[in-house]
Amino acid sequence: MASRLVFVAAALLLFCLAQVSSDVEIEDQQKLVIRGANRRLLPFMDCGGLCKERCSLHSRPNLCSRACGTCCVRCKCVPPGTSGNREMCGSCYTDMTTHGNRTKCP
Repeated sequence: MASRLVFVAAALLLFCLAQVSSDVEIEDQQKLVIRGANRRLLPFMDCGGLCKERCSLHSRPNLCSRACGTCCVRCKCVPPGTSGNREMCGSCYTDMTTHGNRTKCP
């Protein structure tokens, strides 16, 4: 009788662990966002957090964050660090300009 109780408890524990691990896989899959007419799956980007870090040392952080957010949404990239490294995000990030023909992305 005791061995049967131990067996049932072990089976219940294994079942619970399997459920928890499958929930983690589902959460990982939910970080993909469908965008655009071609319905491609794109990884979710925390543009707000990435731009806050990028613009933390800027002389005008609000202006920087607004421009960075626009560039992040359009190009799906924010360069590492607080300045420079713009080429790591490709031509989308480096070639975007303002109406005054100045570089837009910080």
